[in-house]
Amino acid sequence: MENIKTALLAMDMQSSILSNLPDTQELISNVNKVIKAARNRQIPVIYITVGFRQGMPEINSNNKVFSGIKQHMAVVNMKEWVAIHPELSPEEEDIVITKRRFSAFTESDLEVVLRGLNIQHLVLTGVSTSGVVLSTVREASDKDYKLTVIEDCCKDGDEEVHHVLMRKVFPRQADVIKVNDWT
Repeated sequence: MENIKTALLAMDMQSSILSNLPDTQELISNVNKVIKAARNRQIPVIYITVGFRQGMPEINSNNKVFSGIKQHMAVVNMKEWVAIHPELSPEEEDIVITKRRFSAFTESDLEVVLRGLNIQHLVLTGVSTSGVVLSTVREASDKDYKLTVIEDCCKDGDEEVHHVLMRKVFPRQADVIKVNDWT
């Protein structure tokens, strides 16, 4: 595995998203550990944020999830909404990519960046497990990336869904490990 180029994805670690989940301090601490470990190993750290233009013109009324929040989000300052949690702030050499849907690949330039860096292995962290992590695992697997999901660096609003994905769904396409297995 040493000759396979790896990147760490820290997905949707935005203050606005983390504030909607209970007990995120352990998650933030764990993600911070893997980010530091990646930097120490010269593994690129790529932050993925979900963001939209002011008023969310990218959202069609057919999109059940995002259209449901569009009216509420009309008054939200999008620059503040996409801000990464201050304890996980990117450093100058880190890459920040904005996506427009659940998957880290959808409406983003992630794939171009990964090709440019010759990345073949993605290590995934993110919120939520049933959103960005699930969508990205599925799409990245279809794109033939080797995948590792760090279980305790992911969180979902529904613990049962998180558990089922980590135990029954993700292992079909990714290695599922704990933070201490990677750091």
